[in-house]
Amino acid sequence: MHEQLWFTALLNKYLAVPTTALLHALKIQPHDPLNPIADFVSMQILVALILLVFFLLVRTRLSAEKPGAVQHMAEMMHEMMAGQAHDIIGHHSERYVPFVVTIFLFIVLCNVIGLVPGFMSPTQFPFVPLGCAIATWVYYHFHGVRHQGPIQYAKHFGGPVWWLAPLMFPIEIISHTARVMSLTIRLYANMFAGEMVTLAFFSLLPIGVPIIFLGLHLGVSLLQAFIFALLTMIYLAGAVAEEH
Repeated sequence: MHEQLWFTALLNKYLAVPTTALLHALKIQPHDPLNPIADFVSMQILVALILLVFFLLVRTRLSAEKPGAVQHMAEMMHEMMAGQAHDIIGHHSERYVPFVVTIFLFIVLCNVIGLVPGFMSPTQFPFVPLGCAIATWVYYHFHGVRHQGPIQYAKHFGGPVWWLAPLMFPIEIISHTARVMSLTIRLYANMFAGEMVTLAFFSLLPIGVPIIFLGLHLGVSLLQAFIFALLTMIYLAGAVAEEH
């Protein structure tokens, strides 16, 4: 049996009974009723808690006169994403920045938490990138419908030439559905490969050389989170764009 991470064991110790009851209420059979919380789930919970604490610290320490290090860090990340969003989406991009920043930070922490001994990166499991991809897909379609209305939003799937609409509509539907798979595979494959390469070199050469691969893994983690956020903004730009 796979040995649980210490944080997973802690959650299962205190939350196994209500979690199992909830799963049964949803007609889901847990793989182990005594330990229904898997490692990749517990790591997501930990990341969410870290982000919650970070946001609360930023909120409670906001100051125009004496901004602290936490506020500077938050403002830097927000300005970076807000600038990218403005360039890609347009002048109304500020309403979408909170989601983009949140998904970026969530993926970054999920990617890098595996570098800490005793933890693992949940994004090396396909369920986690899939969840992020589905959330992004639902989000940009929701705002597309909200911004343009259901009829006008549906029209843009047919393309600009009306007589090609019967051909373009199914192609566009398949293309948008494939975005879920694309976002999922890109993030999952890179993080899984990075974890495997790092573990392989640590098992062969536990001192010295693996530090280089830890640095590469950190770089890949940041890059993949940024690419995910960038694609989210591109999809949003397409969803809320107005035809002229």
